Amino acid sequence: MSPNEVLNMVKEKSIKFIDFKFQDFPGTWQHFTVPAHCLEEDSFEDGYGFDGSSIRGWKAINESDMLILPDPATAFVDPFTEIPTLSLTCSILDPITHQPYTRDPRNVATKCIEYIKSTGIADTAYFGPEAEFFIFDSARFGTAANYSMFEIDSEEGIWNSDASIEGGNKGHRPRHKEGYFPVPPTDALHDLRSEMVDVLMSIGVEVEAHHHEVATAGQCEIDMKFGALVHMADQLMMYKYVVKNVAKKWGKTVTFMPKPMFGDNGSGMHVHSSLWKGDKPLFAGDKYAGLSDMALHYIGGILKHAPALIAFCAPTTNSYKRLVPGYEAPVNLAYSQRNRSAAVRIPMYSPSPKAKRVEFRCPDPSCNPYFAFSAIAMAGMDGILNKIDPGDPFDKNLYDLPPEELAKVPQVPGSLEGAIEALEKDHAFLLQGDVYTQDVIDTWIEYKRSQEVDPLRLRPHPYEFFLYYDC
Repeated sequence: MSPNEVLNMVKEKSIKFIDFKFQDFPGTWQHFTVPAHCLEEDSFEDGYGFDGSSIRGWKAINESDMLILPDPATAFVDPFTEIPTLSLTCSILDPITHQPYTRDPRNVATKCIEYIKSTGIADTAYFGPEAEFFIFDSARFGTAANYSMFEIDSEEGIWNSDASIEGGNKGHRPRHKEGYFPVPPTDALHDLRSEMVDVLMSIGVEVEAHHHEVATAGQCEIDMKFGALVHMADQLMMYKYVVKNVAKKWGKTVTFMPKPMFGDNGSGMHVHSSLWKGDKPLFAGDKYAGLSDMALHYIGGILKHAPALIAFCAPTTNSYKRLVPGYEAPVNLAYSQRNRSAAVRIPMYSPSPKAKRVEFRCPDPSCNPYFAFSAIAMAGMDGILNKIDPGDPFDKNLYDLPPEELAKVPQVPGSLEGAIEALEKDHAFLLQGDVYTQDVIDTWIEYKRSQEVDPLRLRPHPYEFFLYYDC
């Protein structure tokens, strides 16, 4: 929509409030709301002032004034507000210079596309994330100097206590690692997911499928149709917003935390990407798996920079409870057609050149999508520009390789600290075209260390009492 079309929509739908949504530095949607009459055509050029000092990873209190710039193309009527409210996704401007704020994740994604266009190689980067999530009946957690605990409850979980299930009935409940595609009543969440999809489509998000995932206790996936990089990151934020709010309406709670349960599958977010120029797909060719040389070099860039890349794509300490060698996790830095044991996979569902794409399987849905998609694209572009050879493909099952052969396959870092260290050493590819600035890289590293890595490292873990209390 144009600004004028948005203003007409406000009148036609009797909108009372405008909700400005934007992302903080780690990747959570924030918002504030103004009366509808405050939105004018000039608002889409001049922005709207707000205090940014309390936003994680942003300005200090002595430089807190910021401008929010709404994007008219992102307008939708919020389906969860009782009073008619129009939602607008926004980018952030510096109030003095009116330049895009460098730490705004959406501005990083916008600069990434501008950089790709400037190379003359492509003008569009398409992305398609497959974000998994858990639907629980409740989640309790807490920590203090003298205790640390969490407890999740799911009526669907076969492990649930009899007290939590009326009559103690454990029939028709998915066993561990057996949640993939059963019909109701074993899939007890079909109607809930259908409502999530219905709401998503009502606000303009194209959905291709929904289903139960492998893990018990309510692991699910809703697949959106691919889209251009910034648009897809916007839609992933809408996706999370809708899924969480519909679950709340049903008296349940959703988490995109990668590994909330021990002993069962974690939630990943396999990310499909491809480059196009005009209406021509650039990844189709006559090389391995029907790929072009450009696509193979793109894979080469992802594999070369993957240890640093996952500092943005698997950005939590919990991410590395999922990325564990020896389990069905994409920790091996290799590529293959069809093979889901490799970190990079080339889907072979369709022979159409338009369907030719690269799937990076290491990311998880805790990531900031603007940062993650941009980092993947920048690694791939570095591979293309420098003709990085991805090596030979691995069409064997990497999980069944003999130890001496598997030792030759590089793996992702085993912790967030390891990924952060890799990012410190290898981030020049992200600075090209001023897409990421050194300030963004440094702030991300400092934030992750001080707010996540160190606080977790300093706290006793409950399992340590089981292991060491009697020593």
